[in-house]
Amino acid sequence: MCGIVGIVGTSPVSQALYDGLTVIQHRGQDAAGIVTISDNKFRMRKANGLVKDVFHTRHMLRLQGNIGIGHVRYPTAGTSSSSEAQPFFANSPYGISLAHNGNLTNAEELSDWLHQEARRHINTTSDSELLLNIFAHELQQLESIELSAKEIFDAVANVHKRARGAYATVSLIVGHGMVAFRDPHGIRPLVFGKRETQSGTEYMVASESVALDACDFEFIRDVAPGEAIFITEDGQLYSQQCAEHPTYNPCIFEFVYFARPDSTIDKMSVYGSRVEMGTYLGNKISKEWDDVEIDVVIPIPETSCDIALQIAKILDKPYRQGFVKNRYVGRTFIMPGQAERKKSVKRKLNAIGEEFRGKNVLLVDDSIVRGTTSEQIIEMARGAGAKKVYFASAAPEVKFPNVYGIDMPSANELVAHGRELEDICELIGADKLIYQDLDDLVSAVRTANPEISTFETSVFSGSYITNDIDNSYLAQLDALRNNETKELTDKEADSIIDLHNEGA
Repeated sequence: MCGIVGIVGTSPVSQALYDGLTVIQHRGQDAAGIVTISDNKFRMRKANGLVKDVFHTRHMLRLQGNIGIGHVRYPTAGTSSSSEAQPFFANSPYGISLAHNGNLTNAEELSDWLHQEARRHINTTSDSELLLNIFAHELQQLESIELSAKEIFDAVANVHKRARGAYATVSLIVGHGMVAFRDPHGIRPLVFGKRETQSGTEYMVASESVALDACDFEFIRDVAPGEAIFITEDGQLYSQQCAEHPTYNPCIFEFVYFARPDSTIDKMSVYGSRVEMGTYLGNKISKEWDDVEIDVVIPIPETSCDIALQIAKILDKPYRQGFVKNRYVGRTFIMPGQAERKKSVKRKLNAIGEEFRGKNVLLVDDSIVRGTTSEQIIEMARGAGAKKVYFASAAPEVKFPNVYGIDMPSANELVAHGRELEDICELIGADKLIYQDLDDLVSAVRTANPEISTFETSVFSGSYITNDIDNSYLAQLDALRNNETKELTDKEADSIIDLHNEGA
């Protein structure tokens, strides 16, 4: 999962881009980057690390210009080296820079096509660079010095015909402006907004509405599946549907875990969705566990706090914050390796003994993916003196790999894959375990927008919305994950020819 922002302003945009990236830092902790345009030249800074560590005063001063894009990354396919940091750029045609959130499911096919037919070189294993070069190739076919909005939308339409998978994309074209577009299935989120200044109207696109809030932009609407938005350097706005058969299939895991609670995605409040998850799960617990004695409900912070509070209300049990979170440790789910995730749990959480000692505790988490984090937290609760530890997951069993930009591609890593409820309960060490039902999860999220009839739920259901995923593809993806290139050290990565960090 990654996060993107883009701004066309009437004054320098680097600080606003920085501010936007800081509030979507939860979408990627591995790398960050900003590209602006000044005097028809790209100004770029990107590197591994958090936003606050990548950009220093000297970098911000160099990022001049009234138009720019930014990106925060965590690795899914490809390496976690600095060569994979975004945005990417291509010099031809015009000069194009691009940042992308998602994952292309036909990346190998596209790579072969770019090499053999488009004659374009790909310098990394990132499918974002593939997307950049496909877009560049389609613009190259126009053979036009001055691009019209129609020509740009035609190029995006051709990208949709070639690329499959999930992608929310923002791009700069030197001398023209900013282009943002979303995949025809609407899997990854993308919003845009505006603000009025004395100099005129400024526009912003971002992965989540919270980035607009942080930069004082007024939310206009979500970018529709398959839609492209083009904003010229002087602030003229154009939009057009560029897909032949667009459908709304937002990723439901955005609402379970990734998105911030103060964001709204496709007219659905993330916070409101989580409260509803608590309502549905609380009712299930009340019905199925009527003979279970629960003394206290404790969330595993922070995503599950609103869910647990609602469960406690329904069960008429005390709600307590039994874990203290170290806010200087990143999100364990998106740590780049299993060993790092294991080490981070105890650095991240510490139990308050008096909330556990001698009690039957119901722990509530947003989901259980690999199971190792849940196991350690249950051990922590027992170590703090809990008599019984019950565990509730606000999401259903995660049984299948994700291929649309979330880092769980291997079924063998998923604790629920091929296991029954009792086996999972034993593995994580709980006295009792309950999951949300998939139908209830869908109902909870779509409460605010009944127009959304289908969500991307493949990690729970095994049904892939793009209809191009089979066992051979999943096996190949698993092999890619275990490829030696995934284990590149920073020293090895620095030896790769990399023009993107010039001036770092």
